[in-house]
Amino acid sequence: MARPTIDDVASLAGVSIKTVSRVVNREPNVRESTREKVEQAIDRLNYRPNPSARNLASHRARLVVLVYDDPGAYDVPSSGYIVRLQAGALRACRASGFELLIHPCNYRDRGVGRELQELIRQVRPTGIVVAAPLSNMPKIVQAVKATGTPCVRVSHGGGAGSEYSVVTNDRDVSAEMTRYLASLGHRRIAFIKGNELHKAVGNRFDGYRDGLEQSGLAYSDDLVAEGDNSLRSGESCAKKLLRLRPRPTAVFSANDDMAAGVLRVATRLGIGVPGDLSIAGCDDVALAQHVYPSLTTIHQPLGAMAETASLALIQGARGKPRAAELDVVAGTIRVRESTGPAP
Repeated sequence: MARPTIDDVASLAGVSIKTVSRVVNREPNVRESTREKVEQAIDRLNYRPNPSARNLASHRARLVVLVYDDPGAYDVPSSGYIVRLQAGALRACRASGFELLIHPCNYRDRGVGRELQELIRQVRPTGIVVAAPLSNMPKIVQAVKATGTPCVRVSHGGGAGSEYSVVTNDRDVSAEMTRYLASLGHRRIAFIKGNELHKAVGNRFDGYRDGLEQSGLAYSDDLVAEGDNSLRSGESCAKKLLRLRPRPTAVFSANDDMAAGVLRVATRLGIGVPGDLSIAGCDDVALAQHVYPSLTTIHQPLGAMAETASLALIQGARGKPRAAELDVVAGTIRVRESTGPAP
């Protein structure tokens, strides 16, 4: 039987070849009803858009794929997180004679599982590194595993599972940051949560509570605000927290973007940082050093984590698979200008 072509798909779906191409390449601005018709035609014909995949059927390419959340899906994208992941994975690949393919995908897209499976069928990689928050989303992890392709999850926010994965000490180091703020004399330490879908970011809130308890400070719901990892949500949460009476003397945010939002609001309100208010973040993206005053933050070892995950896949391809365990790469506190003694 002849291999189905893009013309066959277009004919069965009743659309143009160009429309089929846009659906296959996950391009925006395609009506959902049209996308569904094309995908149904693809399934019915078992169409595979990349003929070169036949040449790779007997082996895997010397290739690692890094899958991460598409920053373009956000109103104010933060690229620092992605750049450091890419740099770490690239170090491992270059040192081992492998290539790196980066693949942003929108986890909100209903067809994201199909998209990843099609990618794997086309390029036949050595393995997949799945970064947070995709690494803690079952539909994405299961779609990759269903292809039989080796996979290492990074910062999935959970405990040890049945496979090797790479994490950092989000909870412990967040407790350390909270204790550091308490050591400066702060007694009303507020916290801004991140997106609830990011389980690793959720661990930072648990660390905040641990740090309060270890410092002999009471936890209060009034001092906690719900953000979504964006700078704008940091601003919104800051407006709420800084209206409190008595006002918090320190605000610890689950990431640097939200911490920068707190800094913007404090500046507009004439609240001195760090004289009247200390601000701390997490991740240590480039923004943390570029704002003024520069942010005290937790350096998340993203590059080292991506490098460790990529090397594990490469070693596995060479017959040395890693045991099922959590490989912990520790984060560290970076004290800068935005924190100081309590007023």
